[in-house]
Amino acid sequence: MFTGKCSHANANSACGAKVVREGSPPKFFVARFMRPRLQPTHCPPSIALLCIILALICAFALKGIVMPIVQQNGLLWVYVGTYTGGGSKGIYLLVLDLESGRLSEPRLVAETVNPSFIAIHPSGRFLYAVNEIFVRQKETPNVSAFQIEPSSGMLKFLNSVPSYGAGPCHIIVDALGRNALVANYGGGSIAVLPIGADGRLGMPTSFIQHTGKGVNPKRQEAPHAHSINLDASNRFALVCDLGLDKIFIYRYDAEGGMLTPSEPPFATVAPGAGPRHLAFHPNGRFVYVINELNSTVTAFSYDAANGSLKEIQTVSTLPKGFSGENTTAEVVVHPSGRFLYGSNRGHDSIAAFSIDQHSGMLTPIGHFATQGRTPRNFSVDPTGKFLLAANQNSNSIVVFRIDQATGELTPSSSSSSVPMPVCIRFTKPLTE
Repeated sequence: MFTGKCSHANANSACGAKVVREGSPPKFFVARFMRPRLQPTHCPPSIALLCIILALICAFALKGIVMPIVQQNGLLWVYVGTYTGGGSKGIYLLVLDLESGRLSEPRLVAETVNPSFIAIHPSGRFLYAVNEIFVRQKETPNVSAFQIEPSSGMLKFLNSVPSYGAGPCHIIVDALGRNALVANYGGGSIAVLPIGADGRLGMPTSFIQHTGKGVNPKRQEAPHAHSINLDASNRFALVCDLGLDKIFIYRYDAEGGMLTPSEPPFATVAPGAGPRHLAFHPNGRFVYVINELNSTVTAFSYDAANGSLKEIQTVSTLPKGFSGENTTAEVVVHPSGRFLYGSNRGHDSIAAFSIDQHSGMLTPIGHFATQGRTPRNFSVDPTGKFLLAANQNSNSIVVFRIDQATGELTPSSSSSSVPMPVCIRFTKPLTE
């Protein structure tokens, strides 16, 4: 049952979303998978049959038909959310080769307004995007649902529903794929949206409005829920509120799609720190919060029994001596659990730390320039080999190799031009 006062809107209206049905595949598809050449004579029957099949595949590809990619081992689809305007039209798809680190050219797969954060369903069949719109704009703040086309990765628009708060900026899907959870920055609120068997979103089953303000009159004049994350048990939701300097803790009922305050109901960071995003350690015992306004990371111990947080340490994301303006954005723990990365906007770098596996303490490794401006988001691929940095204000995604022994980053020779990239999500290519 919906627990907030909201005006209902038509859940099936497009609300700024437009399906893109045509488009050629990324060039990398063709470059890698059209290499086999036919031997015209002296072929055994089995080889001849294989040659015929390969010829048909090549023929279809040359005509612009994207073939199913079940055989495409070593590849990941990379979906990119953007701010529209300034050249961007919505959500883009690239392909990452996990052997070489090569990144394909982008392809527009769905037109939709300001899909600034995206999340992929555990089944890999659906993608959800916030439409980050504020009240002063003409459009309505929404969350949009898309079906991922197996053969091409194109997105088919399903529906959209109101986010019930201005400026939706973060979204996740729970581990069971039953609900999408969204944080509204402008509205200072969070909501739970049920997901149907067909991937469509329903009206909220839970809505919580934060209240209060922080010490920074310009950035903390009101609550600003900036992210929402679930723990590994799918039982607790942690919400970073930049405006209140709090990480709210909620008990989560996936079956009913309900959020209720836990006990204790929140943890705090330093006044004016501005908690933005957080990342869980793979061992489930530590949580790392990146604070946007004072450019720090706060390490917490995590009690999975009640979702409570206890501060361990706070460290700067900036090198000593840096005096320029800076705000942080994303924080990611390496899949091995040995390293942590955080992005600096202003210093335009990724700050790297090693993690003590017993205490959770952080030790600085170094700072690595992102080869662009304003790295609002970045992501580490599931194998832990590559980090992809999205440089919002220089319209680029740059691939870095991760040293598995030291955690240091080295820019590869691969990058791709994407207009206003602000969110990166990986998924395995789907089969039919």
